[in-house]
Amino acid sequence: MGGNGGGDRIGPDQLIRLADRARQELGDAGQPTRRNVFVSFAHEDENEVNLLRGQAANESSDLEFSDWSVKEPYDSESGEYIRRQIRERLRHCSVTLVYLSGDAAASKWVDWEIRESLQLGHKVVCVYQGQRPVRVPPAVTEFGLTCVAWRHDLLMGELG
Repeated sequence: MGGNGGGDRIGPDQLIRLADRARQELGDAGQPTRRNVFVSFAHEDENEVNLLRGQAANESSDLEFSDWSVKEPYDSESGEYIRRQIRERLRHCSVTLVYLSGDAAASKWVDWEIRESLQLGHKVVCVYQGQRPVRVPPAVTEFGLTCVAWRHDLLMGELG
């Protein structure tokens, strides 16, 4: 006997959900929980966001997440194409981390990513460096989202 038994195949989304459920059930005693995170930010803030990504990759850090963000801008003038690509990445995540800045406040994409994340049932946490920006994307205020300073302990408390 051999073959695949002719049964239904498990799709990538189902596999991710099953793996997450297995990790939850097993408890990973004392191990950091790996979170699938989408980082939403204005393109102008890429250098600052790369520092956050670097912090998460630091082996001595208990901040550990799988970053499903768009690392390279999509080469398209079509808004619908871009939304489809981002939506697909968002579907693989459970948390959206929004980097707040003046540029993020002006970005229609950051606001859309927040709204899309909430519609998908994801937790959305906003982070900022220094003082909390006065101007934020409209969805942050509209939905009363949590905003924390870019401090490891505060971020871990929210992502926990």
